Amino acid sequence: MTTDTPATDPVVQALQHHPFFEGFDPTYIEALARIARSARFAGDHVILEQGEQSAQLYLITAGRVALEISGLGPPFRVDTLGAGEEFGWSWALGNPGVYQVRTLEPTEALVLSATELAARCEEDSAFGYTLMRRLLGVVAERLQATRLNVIDMYLPAAKRAGA
Repeated sequence: MTTDTPATDPVVQALQHHPFFEGFDPTYIEALARIARSARFAGDHVILEQGEQSAQLYLITAGRVALEISGLGPPFRVDTLGAGEEFGWSWALGNPGVYQVRTLEPTEALVLSATELAARCEEDSAFGYTLMRRLLGVVAERLQATRLNVIDMYLPAAKRAGA
């Protein structure tokens, strides 16, 4: 952490203002600031490959990324995320990531180490419970976005077929 006081530390301020951590205990925010770093990504850069387990939680502060699913053809965009959103939750489940994450423009994010987050969850069950509830909300949002895209893609064809 920098020598700035917590009230003026830019990482603390960014965490306090990011919707994912809204309402988090200030002591949690200060602890998270010690394991957070700022990152910048160029446009059209793949941050995470589909099937890769994330080693970080990413909190987007500027720019946009596409969540994509690869198949036989070109990647299919499931969702677009921007400032105030997050990705990289696969570390919490120990599973490979479901989506490829690619920047659509230059993007900035706060990046938190999954190893450090997991250790913090083990040390402090109240923190762990709060963090996991937030992550579960993200997973549910992504599942809903994927479901809606599948419906949009297949419903017109099903209606034409008489469904």
